[in-house]
Amino acid sequence: MSLLSSYLSNLQESKRTSVTRVTRDTKIKKATGQLSSLEAKHKNDPLYKKMIYYRDLYFHYREMIYKKYSPRVRSKARK
Repeated sequence: MSLLSSYLSNLQESKRTSVTRVTRDTKIKKATGQLSSLEAKHKNDPLYKKMIYYRDLYFHYREMIYKKYSPRVRSKARK
C-alpha cells in the first residue's frame, strides 16, 4: 500500500511542460511590443512614465504581501 501512495504522490508532483509554437506572427507581436516600449522610453512619453510608475508600485506591494503572508502559507506550500 505504501508503494502505491508514494507513486501517487510522485505522480501529483510531476510537472508537465507545454509545447508552444513560435510563429512569424508571434515574433512580430513580441517585437512590436518591445519596440513600442523602447520608442516611448526614448521619446520620454508620459504614458511610459506612468506605466513604469505603476509597475514599480505593483512590485512594491507584491513584496509587502509576500512578507506578510509567507510565514503563514509556507507549510501549505510544502504539502
